[in-house]
Amino acid sequence: MTAVAAPLRIVAIAPLRFPIVPPFAGGLESAVWNEVRMLRARGHRVDLIATEGSDFLDPSIPAFTLPAADWAGDPQAADDTYPPGYLDRALPALGRALDLVGRSADSYDVIVNHCLHGLPLERAGSLGVPMVSTLHTPVVPELAESHHRAAGRRSRFLSVSRHTSATWQSAGIVSRVLHNGVDADTWGEGPGGERLVWFGRIVPEKAPHLALETARLLGMPLVVAGRIGDRDYYDREVAPRLDETRVHVGALDTPDLAALVGRSACTLTTPVWDEPFGLVTPESLLCGTPVAGFAAGGVTEIAEGTPGVELVAPGDLEALAAAVKRLVESEGQDAGSRRRIRAAAVERFSLTARAGALEAVLSDVADRGRADTETVA
Repeated sequence: MTAVAAPLRIVAIAPLRFPIVPPFAGGLESAVWNEVRMLRARGHRVDLIATEGSDFLDPSIPAFTLPAADWAGDPQAADDTYPPGYLDRALPALGRALDLVGRSADSYDVIVNHCLHGLPLERAGSLGVPMVSTLHTPVVPELAESHHRAAGRRSRFLSVSRHTSATWQSAGIVSRVLHNGVDADTWGEGPGGERLVWFGRIVPEKAPHLALETARLLGMPLVVAGRIGDRDYYDREVAPRLDETRVHVGALDTPDLAALVGRSACTLTTPVWDEPFGLVTPESLLCGTPVAGFAAGGVTEIAEGTPGVELVAPGDLEALAAAVKRLVESEGQDAGSRRRIRAAAVERFSLTARAGALEAVLSDVADRGRADTETVA
């Protein structure tokens, strides 16, 4: 990739809960990793603030390496909690990293914030560097309150879908929509296969047990791939539904996961909450693998005008099974159909398609920040 905008000097702030490294803990970590890599490949300087063990950390800036969350021995580890006492260590470290950004304000053009804690938003007006924060989740009251408490120049916002933008606007935060992107080189076209696939975080709101039930209704094999984000849920709802033909293979490195998806007849997506975006769908489509799933949240926007996606009412397993059958018979095994599915997804959801729009936003915010500074001076 080559840059199409003047090189920027960027500080990126990652979420705290998991390192930014494959195999990814979830779609958020994947999105941040790909964004940093893409921006660097296009000629921008990106310094990352993230937990220990993340890729892209600069050892010459030790303040930007935050303490890792230690989940060892915690059977209740989940995606909406932290290990006991972790924030008591992580937040002071994040504060010191922000202090360094403030002291080095002349060295940066823009801050790109993906943190799910409110501290960066609360300090956005005092760092001397404009901030662009991406909204990846449903409304988190603590984030909204932190933004509204901030003094001075505040964060500008991006949202990963129209649905997410609308929900945050109800909390007083206006954002521009910019969908997540997928690496078209990593998620390459696959030949299809006989099996179904479900992949993502294994948590109640993503409901992989409903994918297993759907595969049982169809009498088809299914591979579940992903990190267990809620052990109680997995033990109660997922494990009892596994057998010789419907299996869980754990978390896979991205190339292995992409190969699995590319060798599958159809991907199932079963959210029982309003997905902010739903990265699994474009990842599958870039492999040429059609997607049958529940119409929930931002996923419906991905399906608009995109071949190879069929959505049904959330929870309707009979309708989902029928959609899977139609897609498998019409597109899952046909090389020409898979090629068309991939081509349309590359045009809409590849990292390259996203790069220019993101660069334009960051450049505009940086220019406005410099103008503000000159006005004050």
